[in-house]
Amino acid sequence: MRWLGAVVAVVLAAGCSSGPEHGPSTSPAFPSSTAVPPSAPLGSSPAAAPQGFRAVLIEVTKADGTKATYCVWLAATEPERERGLMQVTGLGGADGMIFRFGADQSTAFWMKDTVIPLSIAFFQKGGAFVSATDMEPCSPSAPGCRTYPADAPYSDAIEVPKGGLAALGIGPSSRLAVTSKSCAPSG
Repeated sequence: MRWLGAVVAVVLAAGCSSGPEHGPSTSPAFPSSTAVPPSAPLGSSPAAAPQGFRAVLIEVTKADGTKATYCVWLAATEPERERGLMQVTGLGGADGMIFRFGADQSTAFWMKDTVIPLSIAFFQKGGAFVSATDMEPCSPSAPGCRTYPADAPYSDAIEVPKGGLAALGIGPSSRLAVTSKSCAPSG
């Protein structure tokens, strides 16, 4: 809904994915966050919502200790993380997309082939908040896309429409728990 590992040298196509600019991407070592339907080639018309992802519940413990649950798209495999939110114009009723890595990462996200501005938050393996930032789509005519690293190693990253982290209670002192419970996005 995209990570840069070796440096900004490898560019996987990932608009909002784990690529060098915004999340899982189709380039090695790059996360991307924008999802493209598995059958849709890059450069095709944007989709209204991510396709081919499962939705799961996450629980956010806010800084004040209150808890809330949200339905998010899950990008847990390398191909899913690389595709992320590439070429989508909305979240189809989900609150965001969670990128699960299972181990500490230090690669940056990028916004290659992502059409909507996003905010991203990074969390440690135990769920502690690491850092967050806003990300802008990368212009197709630009020579390279900016990358967005976390302030420290992370194992999960969540992307939401730009400015939407606070509405979910995500920020300093918040915690994230990802469940295996499926949910149905409301859109």
